[in-house]
Amino acid sequence: MREVPQPQPGLDELVGMTLTALAEGRRRRGGPLPAGGPSRVRAAVQAALGASPDRTGLLPRTGLLPRTGIGAAAAITGLVEALAAGSADPADPWCAAHLHCPPLPVAVAADLAVSALNPSLDSWDQAPAATTIETEVVAALAELAGFDPDQAAGTITTGGTESNLMGLLLARDAASNGQLRVFRSAAAHLSVDRAAAVLGIDTPPVAAIPTDGQDRMRVDLLRKALAEHAGPVVVVATAGTTDAGAVDPLREIAAAVEEHRRRLRRRLPSAAPAESGHPASSGWLHVDAAYGGGALFSNRLAAHLDGVALADSVALDLHKLGWQPAPAGVFLTPRPDGWPSLRAAQADYLRSEDDEAAGFPSLLDRSLRTTRRADSFPIAVTLRALGRDGLGALVDACHDLARHAEQTVQADPRLEHAFPVTLTTVVFRYRPQTGATGSAAACTAEWPDQLNDAIRRALLLDGRAVVGRTRVGPDRAVHLKLTLLNPNSTQADVDALLRLVAATGDELAGGYGGGIGSIP
Repeated sequence: MREVPQPQPGLDELVGMTLTALAEGRRRRGGPLPAGGPSRVRAAVQAALGASPDRTGLLPRTGLLPRTGIGAAAAITGLVEALAAGSADPADPWCAAHLHCPPLPVAVAADLAVSALNPSLDSWDQAPAATTIETEVVAALAELAGFDPDQAAGTITTGGTESNLMGLLLARDAASNGQLRVFRSAAAHLSVDRAAAVLGIDTPPVAAIPTDGQDRMRVDLLRKALAEHAGPVVVVATAGTTDAGAVDPLREIAAAVEEHRRRLRRRLPSAAPAESGHPASSGWLHVDAAYGGGALFSNRLAAHLDGVALADSVALDLHKLGWQPAPAGVFLTPRPDGWPSLRAAQADYLRSEDDEAAGFPSLLDRSLRTTRRADSFPIAVTLRALGRDGLGALVDACHDLARHAEQTVQADPRLEHAFPVTLTTVVFRYRPQTGATGSAAACTAEWPDQLNDAIRRALLLDGRAVVGRTRVGPDRAVHLKLTLLNPNSTQADVDALLRLVAATGDELAGGYGGGIGSIP
């Protein structure tokens, strides 16, 4: 006979337990990430999940799904502590590798309300209030991007990957007769090529346009490439490259796309908008502003995105420079038409024409997904709570940190700067000092790359810092990267982190550097 389930704690009590366990896990971790590397973290998490410490992997994994549960209080306390102890914490100033922000408490609290109510945006009768909230969030962000909020359309997505897929999908559907080709910069996000492959528009291959010394697409080379293609195109401009944070010259790129449209219309009258029904049928401009879109909140940085309003579609991510819990992607278009592939041919159980005629709106045809969480709600609460000026101040604070870090790197002879700061990323590398070591390894061309790799991994294994890694330049040299998305960090935090990087490099190189001092 099965045991009678015992009464479980209510939500308010469980939330209190969760907050206590978060604090305890953070205390156990003691830094930006757990020390010991993957094997140690894996063992700790498996133990919290109920695995036997001496499990060889030959026995069934019975710990996570026991015959009799351990109860809500024990489960939530033990696993939240393990999650917090084993996490990389973006709220720690020395966790600065990725576009991984510390979410605002007000957004986290709003996210809890969404989880508790569990609305789904695939039909109005599952999300009456949330349907209106998403519609208004899309309109507000469309206006921020320079679109007419009464004409623009959009949806909340899981992030830039989904938004870029949707941009290429709509571009494919709008394309006039001829072979559609995708053009993007050499620094574009990897999701662009993936989206082209998924949609079957990667033949001919996606064209990678070289970038300039600041990681921006070279418009002169884009124009040349477009002139050599006699069919419709989709051009993906990037507003905030993942590494350098560079913003492509959007207005110039939009002009190049318009030139291609006119050229193609002269050659192929069938490519005219009247034939295809969409003005971007011969040339579609998609702007991937997943990173840089947050600059629109800032009076100081918004000018970097001049020309974004000329785009046919835009991707934004507010789980970057918007401080939202992930996911909080946004996809926008300036027009309500051009979404034919998403129109469900028959889905009367979710959306019917008579319901729509009776005034029941549907967002089903605005997303690739069916069941869809109300991720617009934390965004709405944040916009109301902070306003544009409040969010702009957070963006500016992170930009100030990046500019300070840039100056600090330039002042230390052990560190070499790669790109000028545009948004909030700083790309640099440790440069071994001449005569620091006489080992044979130092004589190889690969040694600086190996040393910078080793610096990052040493900091990860010790749990001291999370620093990014990338490759830069024609020789693909290994560089380190700070992605500064924590507005509560200070210049002293940044200086201390850079001292730690340089001192770790000195230790691994076996020499002594001067520069900005030793770690405390």
